[in-house]
Amino acid sequence: MVQNSKKVGENRFRETFGRHYEEFHVGDIYEHRPGRTISEADNTWFTLLTMNTHPMHFDAEYAKASEFGRCIVCSPLTIALIVGMSVSDVSQKAIANLGWTDIKMTHPLFAGDTLTAESQVLAKRESASRPGAGIVSVSSTGFNQHGVVVCTFVRTILVARQGHSFEDKVGY
Repeated sequence: MVQNSKKVGENRFRETFGRHYEEFHVGDIYEHRPGRTISEADNTWFTLLTMNTHPMHFDAEYAKASEFGRCIVCSPLTIALIVGMSVSDVSQKAIANLGWTDIKMTHPLFAGDTLTAESQVLAKRESASRPGAGIVSVSSTGFNQHGVVVCTFVRTILVARQGHSFEDKVGY
């Protein structure tokens, strides 16, 4: 997480987060912390909010008969948490998310598991249509508490250049 502070007055500082386009370097890996322990309530609420009716996510008796023997965390929740964990490192200064590709769910996540994540910068280029921005692609990976990869995906974002972020415009 990139955290800095800038002076906003005498003896007064404001914390800032995120990277401008110029601060991304191909090959860099950002470890996103803190981790997040997933509760049964998290999983149940997410399935309710998203109207996911598959009983593997909320019916313990049904899930007992599965190969896992218990409920699994809804995969879009895993993705959402990894994206959320990466915001302060990867997209705090984003103008827009441009897309996600190559999403792979490689191992189930269960209530009680702790998710951590990291992102590696794959590519960057200046935007042809927006001179105040650049396009950055990262590969994000989520791990359980045992270091087992549970999810991977590639995310592409439009990121503000220095002097062009929302924070720069409103003095935030």
